[in-house]
Amino acid sequence: MCGIFGYIGKRKNAGALVIKGLKNLEYRGYDSWGVAMRLSDGSIKCEKDVGKIGAVNPDQFKEESSLAIAHSRWATHGGVTKINAHPHFSCDQTIAVIHNGIIENYGEIRDELKAKGHTFRSETDTEVIPHLIEEELKKKGTTLEEATRRACIRFTGRYAILVLDARSQTLVAARTGSPLIIGVGEGGEYFIASDIPAFLEYTRTVQYLDDGEMVAVHDGKIRFSDIASSAERTKRLVTIDWTVSEAEKGEYEHYMLKEIMDQKDSIRRAVHQDDEEILAVAKSIENCIGCILTACGTAGKVCMAADYFFSVVAKRHVNFTPASEFPIFHHFLRPESLIIVVSQSGETADVLEAMKVAKAAGSKVLAIVNTQGSSIARAADYTLLINAGPEKAVASTKAATGQMAVLLLVAHAVAGKLHEGRTLLLETSGQINDMLNPRYIDHIRDVAKKIASHDNMYIIGKGWNYPMAMESAIKIQEVSYIHAEGFAAGELKHGPIALIEKGTPCIALMGNDEFTADMVSNIMELRARGAQIIGIGPKKFDVFDHWIKVPDSGAAQAIVNIIPVQILAYLLAVIRGRDPDMPRNLAKSVTVK
Repeated sequence: MCGIFGYIGKRKNAGALVIKGLKNLEYRGYDSWGVAMRLSDGSIKCEKDVGKIGAVNPDQFKEESSLAIAHSRWATHGGVTKINAHPHFSCDQTIAVIHNGIIENYGEIRDELKAKGHTFRSETDTEVIPHLIEEELKKKGTTLEEATRRACIRFTGRYAILVLDARSQTLVAARTGSPLIIGVGEGGEYFIASDIPAFLEYTRTVQYLDDGEMVAVHDGKIRFSDIASSAERTKRLVTIDWTVSEAEKGEYEHYMLKEIMDQKDSIRRAVHQDDEEILAVAKSIENCIGCILTACGTAGKVCMAADYFFSVVAKRHVNFTPASEFPIFHHFLRPESLIIVVSQSGETADVLEAMKVAKAAGSKVLAIVNTQGSSIARAADYTLLINAGPEKAVASTKAATGQMAVLLLVAHAVAGKLHEGRTLLLETSGQINDMLNPRYIDHIRDVAKKIASHDNMYIIGKGWNYPMAMESAIKIQEVSYIHAEGFAAGELKHGPIALIEKGTPCIALMGNDEFTADMVSNIMELRARGAQIIGIGPKKFDVFDHWIKVPDSGAAQAIVNIIPVQILAYLLAVIRGRDPDMPRNLAKSVTVK
């Protein structure tokens, strides 16, 4: 949530630069935007507005500037208004602040500052930050870095902040819970952002800011320190292996379609794991007492599918708990427990909270993430990267199938069948490559046109196709805004079948497995109530009104079955005039609880 980008260096186009970088963070989800740039006369120019930044021309910020910050806001405190958009300023207008997260004790601080004469203009929690820093700077000999440190010590909650001081020409950043990454350019220039695509065209060398740390940049020099103690920290330089082309749409109209089609290759990349690392993880699962999968949203449905992977493939009982609910079950944790966390961004707030609970109990944590150097990856005891490359559409596609591929590979390793699992997944990758062709997309488009006018849709599955039915509903909800629900097929008769009317679209996710006969019976129950059946599976049945063929992929069936639903959701969004890349009210990286 919220895009943060700041620049300090020798370039003279800082305003245009940060606006351009902010456009590369649009996938994070936002409802307003703003920019502040220090001009050569020492003043700050600020522009902000509600709505999308896509149409904003960076050239309108042509004034000479070497220090600027920009922000895209996802509203929490205060409505979606121009005055609530970031940046926010100190009373004397010399300090500008942008912020991601929530300052939970802002009310108390706001009242205190009002009593000291500070004037507030917005409804946001963010505005207390520049005013508190301004108040701290009144103390003799205090630098911007020290004032920001003292302010941060006062705050409770999760946050990432970027502070621009026009007088000292200093840029300071601090984080607790929300991501900030420093891009290291040439000649003492630095880029500070909530995600790498903001500055990827300028540098692929980064330094990561950890929780409870801050960084100050002035006159080409950078200093990392601990917020609580002010002790200086040393950071290593990391080279990012993404390229600019990977983070762009290329020939595709939307990122979502590009990322769906990239699954021709991303499954194979996910499977290319180091054998020793996979076997070490498998051994940890075998030796632990209590193994729990936890994640949110789409990653949570991946974990539900992995519950079946471990049961069927490895004959191992692994529980799933949504990360937001995980702390309730802390009584069952012990040092011998293993927690497997899954996250696309590596910054999911609820997952980080779950990890804290696990760590407090002495449990070990395995992280499966896409983002190298993310907060979750750095906090985990073991980390497996899915190697999906940048995923910029809000609705996760290739990251989800990459997560499933890694978890299925681990399940095979636990069963002592690592080679068999890798072979299965590489064969599945080849089948997906054959499946994703223009004719296949056109066929699904024909199906989408027949059901796009409906406001309700239901999806059923059995076995590992049950969590994929739930994930299918998420995809359709996210981008087309159709009310969709996923059910275990056998649960239909226990209530949901009352919702079926003549013509209601119902998707049935099928495999060539022991559940086929049961699924056909469940579909017959839907047909008897007038449902319009879209069958997705390796075989065609007479009960289907429409059939979308997928390969017969055995234990990897959940992976191949979700892909046509991703395409269907995308096409439904386009047909209904929605933006599939940036659905309303949603954010790519959910960094608030």
